[in-house]
Amino acid sequence: QVQLVESGGGSVQAGGSLRLSCAASGYTYCMAWFRQAPGKEREGVTVIDTRGRTSYADSVKGRFTISKDNAKTTLYLQMNTLKPEDTAMYYCAAGYGTCYSAYEPNGPVEADFGYWGQGTQVTVSS
Repeated sequence: QVQLVESGGGSVQAGGSLRLSCAASGYTYCMAWFRQAPGKEREGVTVIDTRGRTSYADSVKGRFTISKDNAKTTLYLQMNTLKPEDTAMYYCAAGYGTCYSAYEPNGPVEADFGYWGQGTQVTVSS
């Protein structure tokens, strides 16, 4: 079982940047970021598999970048040109199975992930 701990959230003005981190207690094959805004369903943001293949939701393409450290136990999300609509609780997720999400055209799907962090809040003001 892997434990995930997110950090790096905060408040920023529109157009600004934030970098989220997710520390995993062990190696995983598939890691992703999801987010949930108040009153909305959780949505997939971006995913990366063990080979570095990535997929992004259309809403963040060109603005967000997912990466992992060499040991593949820390996940990052660099968020640039933030918009008020990016305001949400951001969750790190991990899975051990085949990372089908990395082959999806529009970011991760929840079915690939069995482990979740507690979340870190990102607030973007206009």
